[in-house]
Amino acid sequence: MQTQRAAHAFGLALLLALSTVAAPASAQDAVQDPKQPSVDNPHMHIWGDSNLNNCWTHFDANDSSGSASEGYGSETFPQGEQVEVDFTCKMQENLKQDLYLNANGTIVIEIEVRIYSGNGCDDSTQECIPLTLTLSKGSTEIAKREFSDVNNDWEDEAVRWEINANETMARWNKSLEEPQLRVQYSWPGEDNFFTCLLQDCTGEFWLYYSNNEENYTVEANFPVVNQTIPGEGGGSDGGIGGAVSDAIPGFGLVAGIGALALAAVGASRFTREE
Repeated sequence: MQTQRAAHAFGLALLLALSTVAAPASAQDAVQDPKQPSVDNPHMHIWGDSNLNNCWTHFDANDSSGSASEGYGSETFPQGEQVEVDFTCKMQENLKQDLYLNANGTIVIEIEVRIYSGNGCDDSTQECIPLTLTLSKGSTEIAKREFSDVNNDWEDEAVRWEINANETMARWNKSLEEPQLRVQYSWPGEDNFFTCLLQDCTGEFWLYYSNNEENYTVEANFPVVNQTIPGEGGGSDGGIGGAVSDAIPGFGLVAGIGALALAAVGASRFTREE
């Protein structure tokens, strides 16, 4: 009988050892995907087609598959017509695991544009939207900013946007809250007779992509951290077991099996002492 109990205890101990190896391995599968964000891979790159009809993002700087080979997308507008774009760059694939950010960190978005439109805008009779960027968490808008100082004289213009993170941005749920970047611009085209007599006044809007030939920085840098929400998936007692189970994938399973093993050994010892 004693030998049988010892065998049972040994079997549970062996299962415990195997669990400590197997559980964390499966939890790291999503992190190994270069298109997914991680602490070592926090830069979201921007890609798209040549006509700005399709814009997408992911975190692999080396995968520009499908993106315009010239490194930018553009749209043209006849002389004097409204220069207007409104498109959203979404993640090519859903998040495979929840994304956690440092709530005290900073999200930095950098893009490069080239715009040609008219100089003036009478907002009482015309639509006037300077270059505007909106960062969303899934369908929820979390930050928006107008860049009214961006020039529209056909020169390349770097735009840098620093967003202070907060508790609302600390967690982005997989398959629901992927980051999205919306780009808007609407301004009257150039129609000055003398100006257009001397030069081409076709309106244009360019957005450079991450694979641009000029080596412009086009990306969003997220302050990614390795963490989970305290108490998530654990008990409500707030003890050390709950804290460690949040930090180590599979710890809850390991702790449960360990408890069973200890109970089996204890039962065997108690029987012998009786």
